[in-house]
Amino acid sequence: MATLLHLDSSLFPGSASASRVVTDAFRKAWEEQHPEGTVIYRDLATDPVPHLDVHGASAGFADPATHTPEQAAAFAGRVKLIEELEQADAVLIGAPMYNFTIPSTLKAWLDNVILVGRTAGENSSIKGKPITVVASRGGGYSAGTPRESFEYVQRYLEAALTDMFGAEVDFIVTELTLAHSVPAMKDLVPLAEASRSKALEDAASKAKALAERLAATGS
Repeated sequence: MATLLHLDSSLFPGSASASRVVTDAFRKAWEEQHPEGTVIYRDLATDPVPHLDVHGASAGFADPATHTPEQAAAFAGRVKLIEELEQADAVLIGAPMYNFTIPSTLKAWLDNVILVGRTAGENSSIKGKPITVVASRGGGYSAGTPRESFEYVQRYLEAALTDMFGAEVDFIVTELTLAHSVPAMKDLVPLAEASRSKALEDAASKAKALAERLAATGS
């Protein structure tokens, strides 16, 4: 049965997080299609992975036989995360926007799993893997809006996941999430509700379609 690697990175728990609500909807729809499947879950906010340090980074460019004890330990942690990614049939990532870009905890995970010559590059071990990203943001950053140029969540992840991994990346977006709590945005509440509803619909339909597709290929 198929394996889903599910990553959340929102600082906020449960329903207080716009991205977690949508990733949860995706995961539930996925599990309905794969009741006997496996979900590997990482909450990067409550259990962050170590930021890449000099030992882990340098080990990625050196022959393992030459690793120092510090390099070996750091690289072993990277390999564990990489193997989780490689063994998953599909990946789900919750990516809220903080200060125009992704949370540092998600960046730390990416820094660990991006390894040139293995997961990144022409012969990437992740090439073609379906990755669904739930991008949430407090304001409006869609094409044609005044803040479009400040959107660095989708732009960055598209570059990292598509250009480096060669993965098949799909985005589900929910925005204007602060409309209910910021008085100046009260007139945008209907648009925020519509965006949330669309994201939840997309999560359910895309999870089902992806699960069915993988089942058809024997994953």
